[in-house]
This record gives sequence, structure tokens and C-alpha cells, in this order.
Amino acid sequence: MSGFSPELIDYLEGKISFEEFERRREERKSREKDGENASAEENAEDVEAPSSSRKASGKSQSQDETDGETSDGVSKSVHRVFASMLGENEEEEEDEEEEEEEEEEEETTEQPTAGDVFVLEMVLNRETKKMMKEKRPRSKLPRALRGLMGEANIRFARGEREEAILMCMEIIRQAPLAHEPFSTLAMIYEDQGDMEKSLQFELIAAHLNPSDTEEWVRLAEMSLEQDNIKQAVFCYTKALKYDPTNVRYLWERSSLYEQLGEHKMAMDGYRRILNLLSPSDGERFMQLARDMAKSYYEANDVTSAIEIIEEAFTKHQSLVSMEDVNIAAELYISSKQYDKALAVITDFAGIVLEKKVSEKSPTEEKKDIGAVVETQESQEAVTDDQSHPVAESSAAAVEKVSCCIPEGVPIDITVKLMVCLVHLNILEPLNPLLTALVEQNPEEMGDLYLDVAEAFLDVGEYNSALPLLSSLVCSERYNLAVVWLRHAECLKALGHMERAAESYAKVVDLAPLHLDARISLSTLQQQLGRPEKALEALEPMYDPDTLAQDANAAQQELKLLLHRSTLLYSQGKMYGYIDTLLTMLAMLLKVAMSRAQVCLISSSKSGERHLYLIKVSRDKISDNDDQETANCDAKAIFAVLTSVLTKDDWWNLLLKAIYSLCDLSRYKEAELLVDSSLEYYSFYDDRQKRKELEYFGLSAAILDKNFRKAYNYIRIMVMENVNKPQLWNIFNQVTMQSQDVRHHRFCLRLMLKNPDNHALCVLNGHNAFVSGSFKHALGQYVQAFRANPDEPLYSLCIGLTFIHMASQKYVLKRHALLVQGFSFLHRYLDLRGPCQESFYNLGRGLHQLGLLHLAIHYYQKVLELPPLTLEGIETDQTDLRRDTAFNLSLIYQSSGNTRMAQKMLYTYAVV
Repeated sequence: MSGFSPELIDYLEGKISFEEFERRREERKSREKDGENASAEENAEDVEAPSSSRKASGKSQSQDETDGETSDGVSKSVHRVFASMLGENEEEEEDEEEEEEEEEEEETTEQPTAGDVFVLEMVLNRETKKMMKEKRPRSKLPRALRGLMGEANIRFARGEREEAILMCMEIIRQAPLAHEPFSTLAMIYEDQGDMEKSLQFELIAAHLNPSDTEEWVRLAEMSLEQDNIKQAVFCYTKALKYDPTNVRYLWERSSLYEQLGEHKMAMDGYRRILNLLSPSDGERFMQLARDMAKSYYEANDVTSAIEIIEEAFTKHQSLVSMEDVNIAAELYISSKQYDKALAVITDFAGIVLEKKVSEKSPTEEKKDIGAVVETQESQEAVTDDQSHPVAESSAAAVEKVSCCIPEGVPIDITVKLMVCLVHLNILEPLNPLLTALVEQNPEEMGDLYLDVAEAFLDVGEYNSALPLLSSLVCSERYNLAVVWLRHAECLKALGHMERAAESYAKVVDLAPLHLDARISLSTLQQQLGRPEKALEALEPMYDPDTLAQDANAAQQELKLLLHRSTLLYSQGKMYGYIDTLLTMLAMLLKVAMSRAQVCLISSSKSGERHLYLIKVSRDKISDNDDQETANCDAKAIFAVLTSVLTKDDWWNLLLKAIYSLCDLSRYKEAELLVDSSLEYYSFYDDRQKRKELEYFGLSAAILDKNFRKAYNYIRIMVMENVNKPQLWNIFNQVTMQSQDVRHHRFCLRLMLKNPDNHALCVLNGHNAFVSGSFKHALGQYVQAFRANPDEPLYSLCIGLTFIHMASQKYVLKRHALLVQGFSFLHRYLDLRGPCQESFYNLGRGLHQLGLLHLAIHYYQKVLELPPLTLEGIETDQTDLRRDTAFNLSLIYQSSGNTRMAQKMLYTYAVV
């Protein structure tokens, strides 16, 4: 098999199809042909030798090539055969033939007795033979192998199949482009019953001898027997290449294209058949055009269907049947070309429209009956009153149109005529036609009733449509949701709201998944003062499992929930409103909620069943395989959800949910919703939205008293905005409430990066003071005091630090510490001014040191002063008299004066 091409080996082993085999072979041929052209250009310079020497050298060279062998033991003639697969074989054969002819010419010229006439006849004879050879397909089998080919056929006839197969393989090795051995192999395998292998060799043989159309058709039929439709299409395509006008081949290939679902290719084939049919095949032309129009119409290609039917009407007007008229009218009406539909009906159905014009004078009224007007001229006269001569001559002219329908016209065409007249606003002839239609049984002609009713609805003639629709909804066969929907729309347009609501309710019963009907019913119920029924109409349509898998269902459910949320909010039902918001957001944030370990559950803990967000453990989250499947479904659903609501709309929906949860004091759920939203990449990638979500999370955590989580939010914020005092105030509040010391090291590390930050300096002093590191605290306070010496707080902190240092058990120079402490406290008193706060802090320091008589003095001053009035803070919160009275009661009680202690408590501390 070393002489076979790679694609041939792959095809015979069944690794590739025949189409792939041909494509790869053509690619290889074109690629190697380019290389051959390049080498031919390089050798073009060596062709300038004399002709006699060139012939001699050419003969000797060919002799050498024939006698020589390559390194692998294959003769060079075999290599030329392989080169022929690249397109070189034909050129070399032609060169050999030319050389033979030149040799014959030399032999003839060597006979001096031949006359010029004989030479001319020989030349003409050779040229004729050459032309005849070019017309018929030459066999690619060399003469040296023809005997072996005959021997193989004889062996096959004798039943010696194995020897015949080996001989054919040897011929293929030496002459890969010859089709005869492949044909013999195909017959051998067919005789053995191996039809698949037989078909493979037959395809190769046909490929090597492609002009045999009958062989290609036979191969197509064999391919169909093996259910290989694509290969059959390929074979018919090859046959059509050499016989493009064969209608049968085109028909078979187009039928196969239809089986493969390639509608466009099938229709293109049928179009070619229409172009090939002769005028005498009118019936066949009309039938094919009719079928093509129906196929185009089913594929929603109305334009192509109209083109086909118009071509049929133009070429074979005498063969147009009522069915063709019905199809053409249906196509024109579906494309809203009512004037053309009316023209077709009047042209080919025998229907006549008459226009009667009457002119009124002051004394008498004359009536002139106009001529029968057909086709487009009658339509223009009926529809364009201003262009009519009578209308121009008399402004008082009154025109009436009558219709004459011959017997035998199908009711379908009559109904289409009515539809055209309604849309063209020609209402005069409709009364007798409507009477005739109503006489028909709606159980049998319900679709025609509906067509006319929908035409009336389209032009706003609701009073005319209502009787037809009422007849349909009362029938058994056409008691359908679509009919009830039209009936409800008609009643609503006429102002019959109660009956319209009943019809919409019937639509919802028959088609529970009809979204528009549910929304319309809810709106009507709300207008009729029935809010509960309005909410019932907007109950969820799908279960959660369906929503997780079906993107279309998710889209419909989202639209329903949007209307439901608006209705609930207008009714003030906040719990139900939050339920709808959470349901919508859970559809969008499904994957994000899974990453955040948040789950939406239904619970009745508040007495009614509502939806709540809870935190779940990692074990309850689905495994990786389920998660990947859910992610793929979520991506498809996300594309649909974002088509209903934009990114900004979803953001506004999220804000409404957070605000509503906080209004209902459901702060924990607001935190979880923020966590899920931060896991959603569309919100997280937007820096502005991410920051806003972090602020929402901080606020919700503080309101939920989850200060540990609030610290995680505020920690990041202060790192990004070190010089913002508001954030440091929040940071201080959070750390005070959390009762945690994690922030001590954080503040120290941040102080190293920002040594000049004033807030960090004070906070580090407070942290060291609380930890008992008074010297470290004193250093921080002094640094802050030097930066801003007029701030009373820093003097107070330094004074209290000195007092605490003096209060320690083992301390040197206690007196000096006390003097320095009270000096800073008095400085604080001077800077702060006389008020409850300053006197209380001074008295509290003296109280701690045991200087009770001085402490009582300052405490009594606190009781004499009113509390500070601060904006945004109630006076009761800034009043220090209760604290002062309690401290005084402790002093009096320790000294034995219980009555004075009780008096203080009764006066200031009793609520």
C-alpha cells in the first residue's frame, strides 16, 4: 500500500467520508501543482538548445527514467503516475503523443517518393484522430497493465476472488488514477455481500471517471439503501455537474435536501426545475409552484412564496385553479397587500364588483349604473374616490359598491374577499356577505368566522366583530383560548369591562401560561375595585425547577413578577412586595447567591408564608457537577433576563429590595442580599456600584448590631480614604461596640504608613490607654496636642493619663504626676468653658484620687448647670445630672450620710 495516497488509505480504512476524501485530494493537488509551476519556471532557461538535440536528449532522458529506479525500489514510471494525480499526467501523455507524432513525421519525411498531397492527408488524418481522442475520455490505465487488468477480470469470473483482489491492488499501486481496478474490486466485494466496501470502491471509480452520470445516480441509490443521505446528495450533485438539465436528478436531490432540513438548498433546486420545465408541462409547473409556495409560507418566507405564485400566474393563467387563487390571496393578506389580494380574487374567481354613482340635484335624483369594473382598475376606482371623474364633477355624488359572486366560488375565497374589503374600508357590500357567512355552521366554519372577526378588530369595527366572536365562544369546537382572548379584547374596546374580565378569566383557565391575558385580567380587576382578584391573576406560572432550566419561562415569569410587584406596592403590601423583589433578584443572582452561601426559603414564621434570605453552610451547596450545570443554565437565563431589564433597571430593583428590607427591620437579610450582590460580577466590576454596595453592607451590619462584620467593611474603607474624618468616626463607633481588640494592630500598622494622620494618632493613644500602656498613650496624646494645642480633648486625655499613672500602686514622683495631670485638666476647663461636661470630668478625676470634698464641689456645679443643646441629639442624652447624682450618692453613702444619698437619687435618678 506504499503507492497509495494518504487520503485514499484513510478512506478505504473507513476513517473519512468520501466527501472528505475528495476535498483533501483536491487540496493536495492544488498545493503540489503550485510547487510544480514554480519548478517549471526555474527550468525554463534550459529550453534554448537546438530542436534535434532536444529531441535526442528528451528520448534518452525518458529512456533513463523508464529504466531507472528510486531508492525504495519503485520504478520512475510509477512516480510519473503519482505525479499525474497532481495534474501532470495529462501533460506528459500529450508530450509523449507529440513525440510519437514527430517520430512518424520523421519517418514519412525519410521516404522521398511520397508526394505533398499524401503528406497533407496524413497530417489531417492525425489531427482528426487527435481531436477524436480529446473528445472521448481516455483510460488512465497504461498499456503495460491492461493485460494484468484483463487477467484480474478473468480470475474474478472464475471465482478466484483473492487473486483478483491482489492483482487489482497491484494495478492500483502502479496506476492510481485508473478507474478499472476500482470497478472490479467493487464488483468483487458486492459479490461477497460486503455492500459498504463495494460502495467505497464504486465511489472511487466514479470519481476517477466522473463523466458517467448514470454511475453517479446508481451510487446515490446505493447510498440511500445504506441511509447515507448526505453521500447520496453528493452523488446527485456530481451527476448534475455533467447533466445539469436533468429534472429527475434535481428533484431527487431537492427531496433529499428537505429530509436533511436544508430548506434553502431544496428550494433552490425546485426553482431550477421550474426554469427547466417546458411550457407544455403547465400542470407540473403549477403543482410544483403550489407546493413551493406552501413550503415557503411554512418557513415564514412569504416574499419568496409570493414570487413563486406570481410567476405561476404569469406563465400559466389558463391553468389557475381555485386552490391557487386561495393560496395567492392568503399570501397577499398575510403580507398586508390587500389590494393585490382583491385583484387576484376578481381576476381569477369570477367575482365582480360594481359601483353605482348617484348625483342629487335640487329637484330630482338620477342614478347611473357604471360599467363592471374588474381587477386593479375597479379597485383603484373604489378605493380612490378623489380621482374618479364623477367625484370631481359633483361634490354631492354618492357612491355605492355592490358585489356579485357566481355560484361555485368556495366559501374560503368569499371570506378572503370580505377580509380585503374590510381592510380597504369598502363596507357597503359586506352586509349580504356577512349574512351568508352567519348562515354557515360555526362548528364547521369557525376559522372563517375568526378571520373576518380579526379583520374587523384590526380596523376598529368592534360592533361588527362581536357577534362573530360570540358565536365562536358559544361553540364546542372553537371554544378556544385565542377566541376568548379576541372576545375579551373586543369587549374591552367597547367598554364592557365586567364581561371583558370574565372573558379574560376564561382565557387564563384555558391557557394558564398566557402572560398578556393574565396582565390584562389583573388590570381590569384592579379597575373594577377587586385588588385581591387582581393579585390572583398574577400568581406565579412556573415552578422553581422549570425557571432554573427554561430561559423562555424565566423571561415570562420575570415580566409577570414586575407587574405583580408594582401592584403590591400600590396596595401597600410590603411583605408581598419584598417576596416578588427577592424572587426576581434570585433569578439574576442564582450563581452569586450560591458562592455567598445564601439561600432563599419560604417560611411562615410571621404568621403568613413569605420568602426569607438565610445563610447556609457549605455542605448544603450542590456539588461541583451540579454547580457547573447550573452555571451553564444560569448563563442562558441571564442573557434572557438582561433582555427584559437593563443593567440599570436591575440595579434600581436591588436598591428597592435593600431599602424595603431595612424599612421592615430585616437588616440581616439586607446584609445577605448585599453579600450576594457583591459576588455578582456585573455589579462588582462597576467600581461606583461596588462602593455603594459596601456602604449599604456597612449600614445594614451596624443596624443589625453585627459589628464584627461592620468592622470588615469599615476597615477597607479607611484604608482607601485615610483622611476622611467621617469614616474614622464610624470606625471608632464600630470598635467601641465590638468589644474587640483586632483594630489595635491595624491602627499601628496604618500609622506606620501614615505617620502624620491626626485621627490615627488619637486612636492609637486611646487603644494604648485602654490597654494600660499609659506611657505609649501619653506619647500619642502629646503628639496630637502639639499638632493642635487648642483642642480641649487632647488636654483632657493627657490629664487623665497622668492621673491614671499616679493611681498606680508602684510609681515614683506621684506628686509631680498629679500636678501635671490637674494642670492639663484645668487647661481643658479653660478651653472647654464652664459646662456640665468640663465640671463632671474634673470632679470625676478628683473622685478617683479620693479628694472627695473637692469632687463634691465640682459635682454640685454640674447639678446647677443646664445640659448642652446639640443639633440632632436629644437633650436627655447629653444631660449629665443623673450620672453626677449617682456619683454623689456613692460619696454620701461611703461617709454614712444615707439620707443625703437617697435625696440625690430621688431627685435626679428616678424615672
